Amino acid sequence: MTDAAAAAPELDEASARTLRFSILISAIRCTLAYVLLPFVAPFIGLAPGVGPAVGIPISLIALWANIASIKRHWHSDHRWKWPVSVLNVGIIVLLVILLVLDIGQLL
Repeated sequence: MTDAAAAAPELDEASARTLRFSILISAIRCTLAYVLLPFVAPFIGLAPGVGPAVGIPISLIALWANIASIKRHWHSDHRWKWPVSVLNVGIIVLLVILLVLDIGQLL
């Protein structure tokens, strides 16, 4: 077995792990933005302006994770690199929109 063949499963697992992490962070961001902060936060006494303060750092982490996922899949020449890239780019577009909206609320 060659070194490249032995490394392929490790690269595939690393790529999958990065993709799972990026989607998880994005899902957390959306859950916070659309469920917890608008509906639950007022019941526990959090101020309405706390959403953007929480959303911006999470959006930045999610953006980084999605970009890392794309880079990992392309670097490993993963067979699913195109579909994963399209998925990640779609998530990135939505995160950028949320980020701009959050920044607009703070200003």
